[in-house]
Amino acid sequence: MEFDLAALLPFIAVGFAAQAVDGAVGMAFGVISNTLLVGVLGVPPAQASQRVHIVECFTTATSGVSHLLHGNIDKKLFFKLLLPGMVGGVVGAYLLSSLNAAAVKPYVLGYLAAIGLMLLWRGIKYPPQGKPAKVVAPLGLIGGFLDAAGGGGWGPVVTSNLLIQGADPRKVVGTVNAVEFFLTLTISATFIYHLGFADLAGATLGLLIGGVAAAPLGAWAAKHIPAKLMLIMVGVVLTLTSGFGMWKA
Repeated sequence: MEFDLAALLPFIAVGFAAQAVDGAVGMAFGVISNTLLVGVLGVPPAQASQRVHIVECFTTATSGVSHLLHGNIDKKLFFKLLLPGMVGGVVGAYLLSSLNAAAVKPYVLGYLAAIGLMLLWRGIKYPPQGKPAKVVAPLGLIGGFLDAAGGGGWGPVVTSNLLIQGADPRKVVGTVNAVEFFLTLTISATFIYHLGFADLAGATLGLLIGGVAAAPLGAWAAKHIPAKLMLIMVGVVLTLTSGFGMWKA
């Protein structure tokens, strides 16, 4: 099979940039990729979410291993997030395959934009508290549901709310990325059951190549970026992506 490399390059660049940001701050791959597929290419939301999650099976596997090697994963937090996230993902994928969840999206994006501004303020004004997060399982359930139903939301919901509780930014980003691998496997399997296999060609292949190439870079950045700067970066990324989503909605 022949591929047009020139046509793939823009999507490789998007996949690389999205995963580099995602690996470093724990969010943005799904948001950026889905915005491109739905807003630019006109792919139906369910199919766009399906394709992005299939790509994320590879990018999150690479990212998770990289975070593990850099010591960025908290085992207790990992297991607290794992099962609720997978359950929420299955429910969200099932509903998106059957219903139109567009009416809820602007409200979710508004909430995430507010969280982003709060994280930005905390990063500028206060040092990280380094406290263990108390509310974890509900975040996993809601984050998994919104990730499947909205094509992106695991990182913005889970990472941002764990950071608001004062957890260590490096451990939060690494752990959330690692759990996301199992979440994307679950969501992809649910989508494939309802929609069939997605075609791994064109834009999807470009996102896959760029995302896998950038995954180790994000894990290295998460380990070396100071916690204060990471909070500011998460706040900026979350506010901008959510604001853009609200504008598009």
